[in-house]
Amino acid sequence: MPAQDQPFSEAAEYWDLKTLYADMASAKGRHLTPTEKLHLRGLLSGYSPGEIAEKLHKNANGVEVALCNTLYQYVRILVGKQEDKIQNWRNICEWLEEAGYKSQLPLEPESDDYLSAKLLIKKANVALNKNQIVVDINLRIVAESPIEFPIAQNIKYHSEEEQ
Repeated sequence: MPAQDQPFSEAAEYWDLKTLYADMASAKGRHLTPTEKLHLRGLLSGYSPGEIAEKLHKNANGVEVALCNTLYQYVRILVGKQEDKIQNWRNICEWLEEAGYKSQLPLEPESDDYLSAKLLIKKANVALNKNQIVVDINLRIVAESPIEFPIAQNIKYHSEEEQ
C-alpha cells in the first residue's frame, strides 16, 4: 500500500518518521510493529487514542492500553523522561517535538527548475551567554527526488580592481 494511502499518512508531512521509527526501535530494543507505527502516526496526526480506535474500527480501551504498554514507554525512554508521568496523550507529541522530530512543511518549488525538499529542524537551542544570544540550530534538508541542475555557463566574476 503506498504511503499516502495508509491511515494517518499526514503525519509524514510534519514529522521525521524514518528517524523517529529508528530511534524508537532503539528505545524498544527491536523494530516497531506495523500496529505501533500506525498508532504513533495517529498520535502525531493529532488524533486522541479514542479517535485512533474509531478510525481503525478498534476498541478504544484496547488502543489506550496498547499505547500505555508500548509507545508511551518507548517515548519516555527516547526523550529521557522515564520519571515523568504522562498526563495526556498530547505529552507524547510535545516531547517528540521538543526532541526535534517535528519537521516544517515541505518547501514548495517555484517552478520545475527547483528541487523539492523538506527542511527538518532537528534541534534549536537558544542560550544567553555573557550579553550574547547564542542560537544553535541543527538542520537537515531532505531532497524529495534527485534531479539534474543546469550548470550556469559563462559566469564572469570581477574583482574590485577590475570594476
